[in-house]
Amino acid sequence: MKNSKPWKFRIGLGCLALGAMCTLPASAQDAPDVGPHPAQPLKPMESHIGHVTGHAKDGKMDYRRYCAGCHGDQGDGNGENAQWLDPKPRDFTIATFKCRSTLTGTLPTDEDLFNTLGRGVTNSFMPVWNTFSDQQRADLVAYIKTFSPRWEKEKAGEPIKIPAEPAVTIESIAHGKALFTKLECWKCHGPQGKGDGPSASTLTDSKDQPIRPYDFSAGRDDSRFKCGSTNQDIYKIFMTGVDGTPMPSFADTIQPNDAWDLVHFLRTLQVHRHSKENDVLKAAGGKIPAYVEKSQAPASWSGNQGGGRPKLSASVRTDDFVRPGR
Repeated sequence: MKNSKPWKFRIGLGCLALGAMCTLPASAQDAPDVGPHPAQPLKPMESHIGHVTGHAKDGKMDYRRYCAGCHGDQGDGNGENAQWLDPKPRDFTIATFKCRSTLTGTLPTDEDLFNTLGRGVTNSFMPVWNTFSDQQRADLVAYIKTFSPRWEKEKAGEPIKIPAEPAVTIESIAHGKALFTKLECWKCHGPQGKGDGPSASTLTDSKDQPIRPYDFSAGRDDSRFKCGSTNQDIYKIFMTGVDGTPMPSFADTIQPNDAWDLVHFLRTLQVHRHSKENDVLKAAGGKIPAYVEKSQAPASWSGNQGGGRPKLSASVRTDDFVRPGR
């Protein structure tokens, strides 16, 4: 005769007979989320650098081998080595990058990331990956882009236009010094560019990690900035800012030639570096003269012929322009 007892009742009796604590099967949505999860499909992301096209699927192996130890398997900057590093590895999930040719707040170009891989990041543990082929670097760029949804929703920013660099003159250097004072760059970088300004010890990045201003005075012939080594690289930093740090963009504050004057002055803070700017300063006697606004000087004025002191721009003193250590 067919057993008419409900199946749940029969299971319960079986558990009691075995002397075991037994619960009835839970519904699928109540089951605990344990055990290995199936791998998520890799986003078919690409990068385009010149004639080279990178593919995320081809960059995965190199990333796991060379990058995950610091940046983490999930690209969140929490690799097994991260706890020992200062500054911390980049978190790719927020897609905020320091070295860009694009305006602040926008995504970098594929070429920007490609160049960072080949250049490394000075004063950090990010090395120069110049052993990779162009194709490997392009594939890595594509794979890095899989970590943030921003790359699916946004386009990279438009690279800024860098005008031709004007001649280095003592007037250009003097104007750059006036801008350094007026824009209060010294509050972080220090009056002599040593990274010891009054605000330096309070600075943090976007993740509340302490961050140090760049020390220009330590620069020598082989020195590099975080995002390059040329005058064009310094110019780019002014106009794009360094996202994720207190270094802002000055694109809406100064004119293109003003930025070049600031570049020329900053080079003179690198007192141990051989440069055109330091040669010009040496020829001027090692002192930066007071900057005179063009609108303030009479058309016939040349030098200090009348014996009077030239009028200075706002917030600028004559003793501001004495070269450090001279």
